Amino acid sequence: MDKYVITISREFGSGGRGVGKKLAEALGIGCYDKEIIAMTAEKSGLSEGYVQKREENLSGSFLSNIGFSSMGSFDSVVFYETPTTDKMFLSQSMVIRELAAKESCVIIGRCADYVLRDFPNVLHVFIRANKEDRIARAVADYELPTKNAEQFLKKADKSRANYYRFYTNRNWGDPQYIDVSVNTSAVGIDGAVEIVKTAVAQLINK
Repeated sequence: MDKYVITISREFGSGGRGVGKKLAEALGIGCYDKEIIAMTAEKSGLSEGYVQKREENLSGSFLSNIGFSSMGSFDSVVFYETPTTDKMFLSQSMVIRELAAKESCVIIGRCADYVLRDFPNVLHVFIRANKEDRIARAVADYELPTKNAEQFLKKADKSRANYYRFYTNRNWGDPQYIDVSVNTSAVGIDGAVEIVKTAVAQLINK
């Protein structure tokens, strides 16, 4: 197998980003998370600040019902007449597909499982954790006040679920679209990496 991709979707505070980064390091491949913001900005002509702020917000859109191939190129009238937030999503999706076509890598979030739904050799991973552990990680990693952490988790997950549903017409975390689901509360970050590595080995050798 020449190339493979692992997409990482994750509950807020589950440690999914850490799993993705450690996994990529263990496999000797690239990991793309916030790096995609700069790539999307360059491709779309939007500012990095706008992309960072808006990538998990909603707008009025028709993109969820249009295939990528029918959208044409960035020189097409369709692209330039697309609402700005949807133009950002389309640009981001093109960046993800270009990365997947070019190299083996880990891609974190950004509806990558849906964007790469027709790509071969892709493993879709969902990282979960128990609420108490997610709160503790949010407080430690993001310096959130403990009393506000649970509410923040709910809002963050709701935002991700709404964004995902809006652009994919799928339910976020739906098991039918997930190849491997791991609870880091049960196995830890390193344990999650090992589980996904085993699944990757099966993918490579199938």
